[in-house]
Order: sequence, then C-alpha cells, then structure tokens
Amino acid sequence: MNPEKQNIIPFKSLVKRLIYLFITIIFLVMVFFVGLFFNTTITASFQNNDSNLDSLYIDAKKKVILQNETAKFWKAADIALIKDSTLKQEVEYGKDLIAHTAKYLGPNGSVKPITNGMNCNNCHLDAGTKPWGNNYGSVYSMYPKMRSRSGQVEDLYKRVNDCIERSLNGQPLERDEKEMKAMIAYIEYIGSNVPKGKESNASGIYDLEYLNRAADPLKGSALYNKKCASCHQMNGQGILAEDKKEYTYPPLWGKNSYNSGAGLFRISRFAGYIKYNMPLGASYESPQLSDEESWDIAAYVGNLERPSKDLSQDWPNITKKPVDHPFGPFSDSFTETQHKFGPFKPIKAEKTKNKKNNLKTPL
Repeated sequence: MNPEKQNIIPFKSLVKRLIYLFITIIFLVMVFFVGLFFNTTITASFQNNDSNLDSLYIDAKKKVILQNETAKFWKAADIALIKDSTLKQEVEYGKDLIAHTAKYLGPNGSVKPITNGMNCNNCHLDAGTKPWGNNYGSVYSMYPKMRSRSGQVEDLYKRVNDCIERSLNGQPLERDEKEMKAMIAYIEYIGSNVPKGKESNASGIYDLEYLNRAADPLKGSALYNKKCASCHQMNGQGILAEDKKEYTYPPLWGKNSYNSGAGLFRISRFAGYIKYNMPLGASYESPQLSDEESWDIAAYVGNLERPSKDLSQDWPNITKKPVDHPFGPFSDSFTETQHKFGPFKPIKAEKTKNKKNNLKTPL
C-alpha cells in the first residue's frame, strides 16, 4: 500500500473524532444552559406558587377571623315571634315610622308635617338594625342614662325627640302620641335580647382612629364627587322618591338636611358612619373607603351650610365636650377650627392629662 495513503487514514479518523468531540461539547454546553434556564424558571414558579399559597392562606385566615367576629354581632329580635297581636301591630307601625318617617311626619306627611322630609332610616340603617349602621342594639339596654350633652338623665322619649329635633330638624312629639309610643315600642322590642346595662356588639357607630393630621375638606370634595355624588348629587341635595314624600337618597347639606345639633354633624360620627356603610353596598365585611377617605369626606360634608340649632343648653359641663365638637367655649386652648377638623390627638391628650390632674387634686 502507498505510504501516503496509509498516513491519510489515521488523520481522517483523528479529524472525525475531533469533530465529534466538538459537537458533543457544544451539545453539553447547550444542555447546561437550557437546564439552568428551566431550573430558574421552575424555581421562580415554585416561589410564586409558595407566595400565592401564603397569600391564599392569609386571606382564608382573615376571612375566618372576620366570620367569627361578625357572628357575634347583634341581631334584632324577630318581630314575627311576637304573639300579642296588639303589641305586634304597634311594633310594626313603629318600624314603618322609622323606615318611612317622612310619609307620616314629613312636609307632606299623613299624620302631621313636623320634619324636614328625611327618614330616621337615613341615619339608622335597615330601620336601625344594621351592624355599625348607627343601629338601636344598645338603646333599650342602656336607657334611661345620663348624657353629658344635656347634663341630665334621659329616657327613650327624650332620645327619640332629640333625633326628631336635630337629625330631622323638626318639632318634638308629645309623650302620649301614637307615633311616639310606636317608635319606642319598636326600639325596645328589637333590643330586648340585650341584657339591661350591657352594650351589644357592633352597636351604634364605629369609632375610627384619629388621624395624625387634620381632616381635609378639599380632599374630601374630590372624593365626594367621585364616590358619593351619584346618589346624593353634586349639590348634596339628594334625590326625592317619585311620591315626593321621602328621599330615595337623603340630602347631606342644605335646608332639608340635618342641623348643626345632630350627632352626624360631628365629623368623627360621620366618618365612622360612612366607613362601613357608604357608598351604597359597603359593609363591615366589605368597606369601600379607607379611614383617611372617610375623615376627609366627613370634613367636606360637615363644612357646608345646613340649618342651625340653638346649642346654648348643650354640654353644661364644657369639660365633657367631645374633642370634635366644633363650637366653643372649650376647657382647653385649642381653636374651633382644630376642634372641627383636627388633628384631634393633641386635644384628646390634653383632656386625658387634665382629667388625671383633677383626680389627683385633693378636695
């Protein structure tokens, strides 16, 4: 055999092996990088899944806690269980008076025209039975009671008339009038499942924590236009029902709204009220406003014109005035503006300090 041919054969074999080796190395490098890529993706996927699972677990835990909490909320005594037909009729009439006050006592009311056209239901939702909806859960159990606003022990007759004169900007009912007796019978019956002297869970209005700043009417104006005006209208005058006797959505300011002596005129009350009730459909389980939004909307609404009331007899002991009562005189050095919009924490701190000092002062 030709020596040159003999040398070519091993050379070709060597080249072929080198090519195979090179291809193998390239393949292994590709496998390495592909594996690295998929490993990173899979790891990230597992991490995301873990994160999602954690989030689902936290949400489920919160839901259980919320369910356990709301299960303890007060529920009104069932009117259907009343066996005395006379009492049942009176209680049902009282409920209708609460739900549709204006039909009986409004400007076009069938009994007499003594109120502004709003219903008690506008402030005491679901006829006074909604949790944190300014309900009547603790009214019967806690009355008669001493009230600092009047400086007197008040009974339910006085309490109901307070709402009529302030929130409905109206004239009081007589103690023996059918409508007064019916409303009291209703309030007493639905709260009869709460022991005397005890407060029910989720009764009245939720107490929102004070902000570290003053509530801002300008921010509240923008929020009102975005979240409230569709029902209460841009001018705040609400929407009358077709019968023109009551409001589908009540006025929040103006001549037909509650006056300056009403509880909701204090922005802490209004903020706590709308937090878990507004906009329409909101609840304790599903709020639609943040705390700050609630405070700012309350500041805006509370800063607008409404009927005034003579409050000269209110708070005979001025040290008992709430921190957000906006009318002087005060027992502290803070201005009416700060008492109206806050910040309230400094006012509360001074009130607490003064109370402690008074307790230490010898008689």
